[in-house]
Amino acid sequence: MQLNVFRWMSLPARRLSRVCVVGAAAAVTCFGVSGCSHLRSKPADKYVYVTARQTFLRDRVAAVSNRTGEVSNGEKLVVLERARRFVKVRTPRGEVGWIEEKLTADQVLADKFDELRVKHLLDPTVAQATARDEVYLHIAPGRETDKFFRLAEGDKLNLLSRAMVAKPVPPGSAVAKTAAVQAGKAESGADAPVMEDWWLVRDAKGDTGWIYSHLIDVDAPDALTRYAEGQRIVGAYELAKVDDPDSGILSNGVVVTSIPEYVTVLSPYKAGLPYDFDQVRVFTWNVKKHRYETAFREHNVAGYLPVTVSSKPDPYGHAAEAAVPLPTFSYKILAGDATLPEADPETGALKPGNMVTKTYRLEGNICRRILAPGTPAPEELHPTPESDKKGKGKKGKK
Repeated sequence: MQLNVFRWMSLPARRLSRVCVVGAAAAVTCFGVSGCSHLRSKPADKYVYVTARQTFLRDRVAAVSNRTGEVSNGEKLVVLERARRFVKVRTPRGEVGWIEEKLTADQVLADKFDELRVKHLLDPTVAQATARDEVYLHIAPGRETDKFFRLAEGDKLNLLSRAMVAKPVPPGSAVAKTAAVQAGKAESGADAPVMEDWWLVRDAKGDTGWIYSHLIDVDAPDALTRYAEGQRIVGAYELAKVDDPDSGILSNGVVVTSIPEYVTVLSPYKAGLPYDFDQVRVFTWNVKKHRYETAFREHNVAGYLPVTVSSKPDPYGHAAEAAVPLPTFSYKILAGDATLPEADPETGALKPGNMVTKTYRLEGNICRRILAPGTPAPEELHPTPESDKKGKGKKGKK
């Protein structure tokens, strides 16, 4: 020990100063390491989003607990801690508490819904509808797909596009069906899945998602539904308005004097159809009889939304009225050389082939088709063959 001290003291001054500098640097490094926890960047917050319509936060995960806050659908919460089936969160208002994990969606799902919203932000509205009850928006067509935003009863929706998927089969049904097929007792087509319709919708806040068609009602005036003749009105679009002081129609006890006229598209009450509508009707108002009447009607077509409404002159007309812009509507149907499309197995969307666009002008109570002179009307596909319809008509007359 004495020898070491002596050797240290006997070092040249220059070498001794160098050793001191190294020691000081080491000391600074050690200090920096011990204090680096104060300089580390804070980890990014993780979030969850409320999927319930409304729920409470609790101060503990226990049968008996106190409420520490209230959160609602779509609200963004900071994750503080996780436990089995529960998440401890902080709200934007600073409230802290526990929430059931099943009542939340993670950031991945929230991002998917945001991508869906951006993708369809500029899609045209093909019809208007109203939510029948409190329902969820799904990320894709189907009852088992992820859901996020919850709609309230009566919420107004813009319909964007339709898709169809197979209806979920109750447990045991598939087994029984397979056994019947193996036994040779199933009829032709009996093993085909039952389809259900879903709509891609956008609400008033811009939230976008898929909703089961049975949970919405397409907006249509009550005065027209009585004329639907057992068909479902898929869309009703205002063409013009007629003044009738004696209309007899009341709104909050006041007589409605400006009566709208409509073009409507209809379909049977059946899901999984390979077209959006198969009938077009125009309803005009009879001022003398104070009621709606059919000014135009077309049956047995394979039509697809949207229906467009505008005001245009007739570019091929020669009368003075042809130059006057009048209510005009257009819709698309399958051409005669096309076939009825099948739903895409992955997305459920319909991709119709060759289509014909038909355009009409409402001139008073008459709808005239806008077609270039000398141009023959294109052939159209009829979902029900015309020969079959004629045969049914003859049987009915006997």
